[in-house]
Amino acid sequence: MSARHSAVATLVERTSRCTPIVALPDGIKVEQVAPYLTRSLLGIPTQLRRTLTWDRGRQMAEHQAITAETGMPIYLCKPHSPWQRGTNENTNRLRRQYLPKGADLRTSSQADPDAIARELNHRPRKTHGYRTPAQAYADLLNSGDAPAS
Repeated sequence: MSARHSAVATLVERTSRCTPIVALPDGIKVEQVAPYLTRSLLGIPTQLRRTLTWDRGRQMAEHQAITAETGMPIYLCKPHSPWQRGTNENTNRLRRQYLPKGADLRTSSQADPDAIARELNHRPRKTHGYRTPAQAYADLLNSGDAPAS
């Protein structure tokens, strides 16, 4: 979230580290976040839509409604325990190279976070043997490791 009450949400698939970034142009209150988050989660292939781990922010107060709409259980981390979302915290650090804290995102459209996500998802990672998250995600989709829905 920026000082100007604009924000993005990062969703990170844990195995591939593929990252969609969701613009939250209306703010970070639950009624402002839920529609954007739900739409993004429904864009994930069903076989990869397993669970979501979120921090304890008030914007997830209606997590049961999001779960009902997406079929994706949501787990909340313990307060002040960012290590329970380590992959997401690392991804946020990478994202801040493009969108630093305090950046005014109110004039941004979803195209801007999409462009950043594309760059992050096509950036080779040591953890994947210098393959990209996009390549790892494609492999995951094409493998038998993804459970059938």
